[in-house]
Amino acid sequence: MYKLFLCVTRARLAVMLLAALCAFMSPLTHAADLLDKQKLLDAQTFWDNRDWDWYKRNIPFFECPDAEINTTYYYRWELLTKHLTYGSPNSGYSFTEFMDRPFWSGAYGAISCPAGHQLYEARWLRDPRYARDYARYWFRTPGAQPRNYSTWLADAIWAVHTVQADKSFVTNLLPDLIKNYEGWAARHYVAGDGLFWQIGHDDGMEFNINSRQSNDILRGAPGLRPSFNAYMWADAIAISKIADLEKNPETTAKFRKLAAGLKDNLQKKLWDPKREFFFPMSLKDEQDKEGNVVKSHTLTYQSGKFAGSPHGREEIGYVPWQFNLPDAGYEAAWKFLMDPEYFYAEHGPSTVERNDPMFLLQKGCCWWSGQSWPYATAQTLKALANLLQNYDQKSVSRADYLKLLHIFAVSHRKNGKPYLAEALHPDTGSFEGHDSYNHSEHYFHSNFCDLVITGLVGLKADSGKILTIDPLAPPEWDYFALDDVQYHGHALAIVWDKNGGRYGLGAGLHVLVDGEKLASSPKLEKLVVTLPPRTAAPEKAVRINYVVNNDGDYYPNLSASYTGPKSSLTKLNDGHYWYHIDPPNRWTCAESPNAADWVAVDFGAPRNIDAIMLFFLDDGEKITLPASYVVESWDGVAWQPIPGQLLMSEKPAGHCPNGVSFPALDVAKLRVTFTHAPNGKTGLTELQAWGDGALPYTPAPPPAGNLAYNPKKDGFPKASASYSDIFGGTPDKAIDGKINYLPTPLNRWTSYGSPNATDWLEVDFGKELTIARVELAIYDDRGGVQPPKSYAIQIWDGKAWIEAKDQRFKPEHPAGSQINEASFTPATTSKLRIVFTHAGQPRSGVSEIFVWKE
Repeated sequence: MYKLFLCVTRARLAVMLLAALCAFMSPLTHAADLLDKQKLLDAQTFWDNRDWDWYKRNIPFFECPDAEINTTYYYRWELLTKHLTYGSPNSGYSFTEFMDRPFWSGAYGAISCPAGHQLYEARWLRDPRYARDYARYWFRTPGAQPRNYSTWLADAIWAVHTVQADKSFVTNLLPDLIKNYEGWAARHYVAGDGLFWQIGHDDGMEFNINSRQSNDILRGAPGLRPSFNAYMWADAIAISKIADLEKNPETTAKFRKLAAGLKDNLQKKLWDPKREFFFPMSLKDEQDKEGNVVKSHTLTYQSGKFAGSPHGREEIGYVPWQFNLPDAGYEAAWKFLMDPEYFYAEHGPSTVERNDPMFLLQKGCCWWSGQSWPYATAQTLKALANLLQNYDQKSVSRADYLKLLHIFAVSHRKNGKPYLAEALHPDTGSFEGHDSYNHSEHYFHSNFCDLVITGLVGLKADSGKILTIDPLAPPEWDYFALDDVQYHGHALAIVWDKNGGRYGLGAGLHVLVDGEKLASSPKLEKLVVTLPPRTAAPEKAVRINYVVNNDGDYYPNLSASYTGPKSSLTKLNDGHYWYHIDPPNRWTCAESPNAADWVAVDFGAPRNIDAIMLFFLDDGEKITLPASYVVESWDGVAWQPIPGQLLMSEKPAGHCPNGVSFPALDVAKLRVTFTHAPNGKTGLTELQAWGDGALPYTPAPPPAGNLAYNPKKDGFPKASASYSDIFGGTPDKAIDGKINYLPTPLNRWTSYGSPNATDWLEVDFGKELTIARVELAIYDDRGGVQPPKSYAIQIWDGKAWIEAKDQRFKPEHPAGSQINEASFTPATTSKLRIVFTHAGQPRSGVSEIFVWKE
């Protein structure tokens, strides 16, 4: 009986642990599973992120007879997790476009160009926090860049509301959405034309057939583009709907009028009845390098070198249907989609029609003159679904939707495995030339699952009480099922069982709401269901990950007993995890001489924490799971094991989070010590510490007394260097109090490009001070800037530079992406130098210098 009690108690504790680790999740409606979730996950072999619990809690599960669509469906949910970023406690979750964070991205790596696609995808996650945080991110996060690229943010946020209905949330964003729209209008609206202008580059299309007819073939010339104007129309419509929800008739009327004007002018001015397509219109005269002139206010090929050509159709001509913008009468444009002489290809559609005089396939980035572009493919499929479900036409069929969706699915492959890069060859499916290292791997600039849910299965999201199902799946299929969809507070399942023997619900199409069958049809046809009232979710505690630090604050800061080569300690608290060996996102103990190593977090102040998450790497070679690990806190004198620890699993597991929960405890410093396995060393991609908290969150202030601190960068102290890179890595950035080891935003000094074997970085205090310790936040991009071989502290004695006495270094050898400490005999001086001896060809860099009296 006692053993049975222990087993039952342990099971209950495990449930409590899972609840603690997931306490930030909203209470959601769950019905009995129609599909075997673990079986569907196990059926796929590509998994890098094996966090089965996260998938089961969050994604709608799906199956159909097309194995390629099934595989890509689940791959796309994993791809989403590779880009999911917990930027800060105040901003919450956001998404990157590229695998890592390029220098042109905004805060935490987000880029506005694909944000609409990303929000349409994330709205189907059961936890609404992901999509809502990302919606809020664009307007409430310093460093976000909502207008750097064309996008349809208001429309996408309204689309989130049509799935995760929350009136207070969406109306709270209304002032931000209006301000964003007005920001676009102030810069891009052409009153005389009643349309918005945009350049190809900022519309996401760098080298395109119109930009190549200008002097700047990369950026292009201003034009009245059907894509951008469709986005602005969709945003105006969304804003009017949100204003209507808020009962704000003046704003509703204003934006409906704006939308009506855009629609009228787009259809009148950008439609060519002769070529039966929507085209960009030049805003002014543009001359190419050969002297050919594209005249003002002409459509593609109505002037310029190819004047009179019957071609010029680009895939963006379908974008207006992405939002159901066109009136009836323009459907003839769709006769070109499935024609191999125009857009159709085995891995297409192509971005430009096949026989266009400027059709060009390049093995290089960002040429949209023929490549297949997943960003545009997702738009075209969304537009095609809208056409098929909402328009009366005969140019394309529902079978065409399935055919293109299948092509899109199999285009997500590299060497036979699920993959996606920026672009691909429309005939071969090769990503060659568009798949640059540490850049576009598993690229998140499109969506796929939304196309399955809303198109193939036909769940037409709406903000009302009526649910419409209009599947584009073929009636010849024996079955398909979409299960556990969170929709307006209900759990939905949509099932087609042709013969009635697969799901036990009988033959036909069935719609289940919270486990109850509410509608059926013997045919695969449109169904309309009235949803029952929903129960509002109760308020939940705010959950905060106290380890994350993307904002350059002194606290929380990380330290480790050892950091392996080609790894970075800062990757543990960037809020972004993946398990690849290459490109890396990891801290490891590779080549450590120790049998055990540790990583520690100094929060700078006590934080109330009840759960730790460890994301272990397991490469199966040199980086393996630890034999064991211990979680400790600092009691002011020594490290002590945290009492009451409960592990999610008895043994460490790789490629998924390992949870440790305990009764809530105020922790100022946290340490995890790993005993390495006999055959390898330990590695992590992320470390998290969760607890209940309140927003806005304020990080602990840095220690007082940093003698190098000069946030205004004027007067004293001031910094100088023997050499500085040409990219803006100037010495003054090393004394502004901010630490950033990531490429963006640029907050560092480096000597990249220096011809010297050694370089120095100097701080002039402007007066004599006593100093005894220096901390260096050493920058390491694992390329041209890496930790120095060594560094030394020099002080100015009034006549010459001399070595500080009794220098002691921690760690002993310089380590990148963490604070390195040099202490020495106290000295009185007016100036300090750090002399770096470079490690071979790479040069040295520092994000921040801290100088202390003690």
